[in-house]
Amino acid sequence: MANVLIVDDDPAIQQILRAYLSHEGYGLLEAGDGQEALDKASQADLVVLDLMLPKRSGWEVAQILRRQFPSLPILMLTARNEEQERVQGLDLGADDYVTKPFSPREVVARVRALLRRSGLKDELVFGDLRIRVRERAAYLKGEALPLSKLEYDLLLTLAHYPGMVWSRERLMERVWGSDFPGVDRVVDVHIAGLRKKLAEDSDSPRYIETVRGVGYRFREATPEGPP
Repeated sequence: MANVLIVDDDPAIQQILRAYLSHEGYGLLEAGDGQEALDKASQADLVVLDLMLPKRSGWEVAQILRRQFPSLPILMLTARNEEQERVQGLDLGADDYVTKPFSPREVVARVRALLRRSGLKDELVFGDLRIRVRERAAYLKGEALPLSKLEYDLLLTLAHYPGMVWSRERLMERVWGSDFPGVDRVVDVHIAGLRKKLAEDSDSPRYIETVRGVGYRFREATPEGPP
């Protein structure tokens, strides 16, 4: 399940986007101003960004996000229809735009297209392991794995980026949230539980590797399945 960050200071717009995107199975984060958007961006796979925001404008947020997270898709919302504004938004780093008033179904379609282009998939297959993102379910040799929410989120985070090393701190921020007052041991405990359910050999893990002194990574391999 991809995490979508909705950035808009209009509660009505947040509500309607929340309803449509959650119905599609996406995880949701919300921010009502530019600074809050920057604070939550590390947890997102895509940002739906309004231009007219308090504290920091959408223009500024887009510039900062593009520097900090070069591959993070940005779908920009604008209340105006001038060509110059749309061009400026794209020049600042937005990947696509929707003009208000908009169709929520169009926003969902554009979100889906941007995530597909970014490499995030609806299904990941690594040998005997299959992760069905929209179902929030994982299967090993055809049998459903009894994963907790946190175990599933850890697995999906690691599997979406095979070969990428995640520190414990970054995993905590991504899975538990930036405000979680946890400790590194929490990550280790949940990884151990996840490995047990994956029937991993601790000495020679097939899926989740420990990078000593750093954190964890999913075995570097190209997942099968539809793009």
